[in-house]
Amino acid sequence: MLALLLLATGLRWPLSLTERVVRAPRLAEAEGKIQPIFIVGHWRSGTTHLYNTLSHGDFGYVTPIAAGLPWDQAGLAAGLRPLLERLLPEKRFIDNIPVTPQSPQEDEVPLANMTTLSLYHALYFPRHFETTFRRAVFFDDAKPEEIQSWEWALDYFLRNVWLQQGRKQLLIKNPAYTGRIDRLKALYPGAKFIHAVRSPFEVFVSMRNFYAKLLKQFALAEYDHIDIDSFVLETHAKLMQDYRMASARIPANDLIEVRYDTLETDPTDAMRQVYERLDLPGFSEAEPRIAAYLQSVSGYQKNRFTLDARTIDRVAEACADSIAHWNFPIPQPQTAGATA
Repeated sequence: MLALLLLATGLRWPLSLTERVVRAPRLAEAEGKIQPIFIVGHWRSGTTHLYNTLSHGDFGYVTPIAAGLPWDQAGLAAGLRPLLERLLPEKRFIDNIPVTPQSPQEDEVPLANMTTLSLYHALYFPRHFETTFRRAVFFDDAKPEEIQSWEWALDYFLRNVWLQQGRKQLLIKNPAYTGRIDRLKALYPGAKFIHAVRSPFEVFVSMRNFYAKLLKQFALAEYDHIDIDSFVLETHAKLMQDYRMASARIPANDLIEVRYDTLETDPTDAMRQVYERLDLPGFSEAEPRIAAYLQSVSGYQKNRFTLDARTIDRVAEACADSIAHWNFPIPQPQTAGATA
């Protein structure tokens, strides 16, 4: 595996370097023009559903090809696009959500290939899972030059996506950004944020499945030493605390919270509220496309999990602040929680 990775990198490097030099003048055109809409929220809180639904408006977003070849969007990726699109999986292995050549993707995937700060590095090298995760997501003990490099890579990538997507306003989804609102607002003063909010009880059981599948798929070392339950609860508490502190400083028309239960019961109205709150144009034109997409996924079957009394008590204690802040009900034992 290592030999193949080195070979692929070595063969691609001259092309990537050439593209970087040739594209520099066009990337300069994006200076000050990129003001993304960031979809944030703890993993498994409905961010993907929000992203997929809103992508049917007049927005630019990260495609699977851009995510897979972040340094080569205009060159190698364009030339190999027909082949690469045929190689895409039919569904995400985490939750069986369909994947197409136009399916919106997180920018955490490309940034894992561009920087030293990404949660995927914790998954690849799980011997130091918690330390690597906190360094990547919360920037704990990250060096200033690493953070600056991450900021540069993010902006470089988004400028490329902006150009490739016809200079449309970018819609970017990444749960890791939930605690970085202040930093993103400093980078992009006109940025807006959509926060997907879900009961921590449902998030917890879904995250167990999330890490079980991701570690099995990506880990290059043993990971039995990781206490997933404790890690999920500690991460949730810190991420939500960081979000609440930062969100209080964001102007009202630059931030909206969308609850998962509302997204399930009346997604069209939820999208309308997003457009209205963030002063986004074009909802009347986008509404038929959004409705058609929602109809196409109406038969989607979510994974089902159960909550026992001990788990409920543990989550209630660890996430007490979030439960109180968003007024989430305490579920009864053996009720089912569904993944997003």
